[in-house]
Amino acid sequence: MNQNDYTAMLAKNTLDSIPTPQPGARSITGLVKEGGKVCGYRLSDDTILDKSQAIELARQGGIEGVGISHRGDTEYLKSIPDGIENNNLSSLPTV
Repeated sequence: MNQNDYTAMLAKNTLDSIPTPQPGARSITGLVKEGGKVCGYRLSDDTILDKSQAIELARQGGIEGVGISHRGDTEYLKSIPDGIENNNLSSLPTV
């Protein structure tokens, strides 16, 4: 196993779940922020969802490329590590 594979494996272990995307699943194309914190997401069809709606949609397989993680009692979406930097949620524009 090379270093990149090992790093990706460790990063995936930080996710609570990685839902299987359904056919037609959308992707996240932008972040909605309030006070510098993510409070929602813009999807590839220009739909804007708040954080909890996006987490539920991801659970149902409606959003591709993300897993669900948590910090304390707060759940959030996180990019599934794939070695491509520009598709990470943290690299997306704020809308």
